Amino acid sequence: MSNGRERRQYERVPLRTRMRIMHESFGEAIVRSRDLSHGGVFIVTGDLPMPPVGTIIEGQVQDEYGERPLVKMEIMRFEPDGVGVKFCD
Repeated sequence: MSNGRERRQYERVPLRTRMRIMHESFGEAIVRSRDLSHGGVFIVTGDLPMPPVGTIIEGQVQDEYGERPLVKMEIMRFEPDGVGVKFCD
């Protein structure tokens, strides 16, 4: 039986990588991801003040495998250590 809170469409996989996120409310910040799915990512933001649910931010993985695309992501939920975002089309 489901706990009623689970609404995930995609399975999550642990992924800890550095990400650059951007929005006019906080500028630019380097943060870490916690997990990833086909639909989104959880971003560990710590004390970084984040805009409200529904806000579109931009993000880019910061790894050593070459240039990564800049993607738009919508803030879907808050947790004490960060935010869950979904990838926008």
